[in-house]
Amino acid sequence: MATPQQPRRGDTRRRIQDVALELFAERGYEKTSLREIAEHLDVTKAALYYHFKTKEDILISITDDLARPVDELIAWAQSQPRTLATKQEVLRRYSDVLWGAAALFRFMQENQATVRELSIGESFRSKVSALNGLLTESESTLTAQVRSCTALFALHAGMFAMQGIEADPEEKRAAILEVALDLVAQAEAAVTA
Repeated sequence: MATPQQPRRGDTRRRIQDVALELFAERGYEKTSLREIAEHLDVTKAALYYHFKTKEDILISITDDLARPVDELIAWAQSQPRTLATKQEVLRRYSDVLWGAAALFRFMQENQATVRELSIGESFRSKVSALNGLLTESESTLTAQVRSCTALFALHAGMFAMQGIEADPEEKRAAILEVALDLVAQAEAAVTA
C-alpha cells in the first residue's frame, strides 16, 4: 500500500506564507501571533519555527519573492531606450506583478503603519521610486511628471478602489491598466510637444 506523500519543504514554506499573509491582512500584523498561524496550519509552533523564527521573517520571505520580478523588471527597463513603448511595457509588466501578489498588496494597504516600521517598507519604497524614475522625465513639465508618477500609483490604487465594483476581475485589471497607460502617454506627449 502506498503511503501518502509528505509535502516538500518549499510547499510547507509556501503554505506558511499564504496562511500568514491571509491572517495578517484579515486581523492585522500586530494582532496575529505565530501560535495562531501554526494553529491555522495545524502544525506545532516548533514546526513553524523550523521555517521561520518570527512574523517579520515570514513577511520578508513573501516580499523577497515579490522583489525578484520587480528587480528583473527594473533591470530590463534600464537596458531599454526611454520611449513611450518601454514605459508602457513597464506598466504592463508591473501590473502582472501586482495582480500576482494581490494578497500582499492588500496586506500592505491595510497595515500601512506596520509596513512603514518594518524593513519591507523601505525596500518597497525604493523599488517604487526606481520604477517612478523609469517613467518620469526630469526635463518634462511638473504636470507631466505628476502624470507619470500617477500612472504607477493608478495601478496600486486601482486594485483597492475597484474591489467594491462588480465586474470581471480581468476587465477591472484591463481598465486600471488602460488608465495608467493613458497617463504615461499624456506625460510623454507633453515631453515631445
